[in-house]
Amino acid sequence: MKPIYFQEFVTSFSEILSSDNEFLALAAGGSWIDGRMDQFSDIDLVIIHQSETISIEDKKALAESAGDLLACFTGEHVGEPRLLICLYNNPMLHVDLKFVCLPDMASRVEDPVIIWERNGVLTDVLTQSVAKFPHPDLQWIEDRFWVWVHYAAAKIGRGEYFETTTFFSFIQQTVLGPLALISNNELPKGVRKIEFLLPEQDLTFMKNTMAEHNAESCLNALQNTVRYYRFLREATKPDSLQINHRAEQVVMAYLSDYANQSSR
Repeated sequence: MKPIYFQEFVTSFSEILSSDNEFLALAAGGSWIDGRMDQFSDIDLVIIHQSETISIEDKKALAESAGDLLACFTGEHVGEPRLLICLYNNPMLHVDLKFVCLPDMASRVEDPVIIWERNGVLTDVLTQSVAKFPHPDLQWIEDRFWVWVHYAAAKIGRGEYFETTTFFSFIQQTVLGPLALISNNELPKGVRKIEFLLPEQDLTFMKNTMAEHNAESCLNALQNTVRYYRFLREATKPDSLQINHRAEQVVMAYLSDYANQSSR
């Protein structure tokens, strides 16, 4: 259940925006949309403005006006420089402020909940366009997957277990998580909230792709990663998917040989 102070923050922020003609609307995205918010959630806000761009100084000044701002930084690391990631105190809140020029709202990954707007301007844009959440390219994944598996096997062989466990995290985030969510009629948001969204069978598969810092555990996790990928590939593949059978067979033979050598 959404804490009452979440709503209080958003209501107060909308009042701040409405007093400045630069701003046209405020909307909420993420878990605010589907009602899955709890006390540990972030607040994802979209601030619609008139100018083509807003300076970072003005963005930070606006963020500071909204509450007891502890720290903030921009979102280049997630490919979104328009984003200002904020941490507030009293109460402690993680709030993502995404600054978007009104016409750019026609291109979006979700339909946000409108908190406040001037003269229905955001409603007009949303009703005249369609949200498109990006889905993984299964051909892109298949073209790379067997190279990735060989890479991981080589790292295990060399004893680079930290590198290997980082690899498993990458595969979970980039491949297994999104495909598992798609196969269960959810949006492919990496591994976000999969503990709550996936059935027990998938969660067991995913848990088995995690590894401890040793060769045996990493090798088992890699073999389980391949099994789960094959299962998900079959469940989600389009008719157009071109499976690289030769690479799959050769890499799996390499992995099998290495597993047999390790067990001696």
